[in-house]
Amino acid sequence: MSDLGTLSVIFDLDGTLVDSEPNYYEASRQTLAAHGVPGFTWADHEGYVGISTRESVRIWRERYGLRASEPELLAETNRRYLDLARTRTRAYPEMRAFVELLAAANVPMAVASGSSPEAIEAALTGTGLAAHLRTTVSADEVPHGKPAPDIFLEAARRLGTPPADCVVLEDAAPGAAAAHAAGMRCIALPYVPTQADAPEFTTASLLLRGGQADFRARAAYDWIAGWRSAS
Repeated sequence: MSDLGTLSVIFDLDGTLVDSEPNYYEASRQTLAAHGVPGFTWADHEGYVGISTRESVRIWRERYGLRASEPELLAETNRRYLDLARTRTRAYPEMRAFVELLAAANVPMAVASGSSPEAIEAALTGTGLAAHLRTTVSADEVPHGKPAPDIFLEAARRLGTPPADCVVLEDAAPGAAAAHAAGMRCIALPYVPTQADAPEFTTASLLLRGGQADFRARAAYDWIAGWRSAS
């Protein structure tokens, strides 16, 4: 048992643990340009934050009338992303410190991400976080991605922790909705601060409206410890 009792912590990956969204944007921009859709902007990309790559390409086919199949677009986007992820992924410093605090307290941790298993491995290995985060779940491994609760429930199952004893860290509205649907507490730190008023974030147990700028490892740890002692 950890120093925080039976508690486990489940992290979203992209935009929560690591600043990978610039890589996803560039991979998406290159793929769409290759299929005759130029001018994909960062503002366009923000609409896909928190959505799995598989779901994103499904939306692209409908929105832009792409002829390529979903599997082709998915493979192409993932290949471009992996090329970038292996060398250009940065872990948020306070998140790294938080992971290290939890590891020192023997708290079980997992990553539950809409990314592919290969993309998760590339990001965690490239940042060195893989040393502490050995349990991972990809949206590719469950029937439904976020905002469905499947991915968080599977992470809890792999950790051997009841959902009520799990805390999720999330940067996107679909992830906050998924955590709520899974019956888990959520620390929400919106990747796009202007989206902090999204109704999904109102279900979070702790909402850091400024996103990563408001996150401090020690404060988050103390918040969890305070919740455990009060429960």
